[in-house]
Amino acid sequence: MDPDGERTIGVLTKIDLMDEGVDALDLIQGKLYPLKLGYVGVVCRSQKDIMTGKSLREGLKHEAQFFYHSPVYAAFAHRMGVPYLS
Repeated sequence: MDPDGERTIGVLTKIDLMDEGVDALDLIQGKLYPLKLGYVGVVCRSQKDIMTGKSLREGLKHEAQFFYHSPVYAAFAHRMGVPYLS
């Protein structure tokens, strides 16, 4: 339990599946629930991706492309994704 948000990292999974016109910018920027260590958005491989043999490397490439080419998240792309979380 970390009631003051001093040791917690927020992880927003499947951020690519949000409906059009909806985004997580207020969370990422810490406006809704501030965390000292902030938030990281990640794009998870889908079950279909796994079943069709999409590799982890391909998944990470897709994730980076999603963030760097997103009109909403491009400004935060350098601190989004599994590599940054790691």
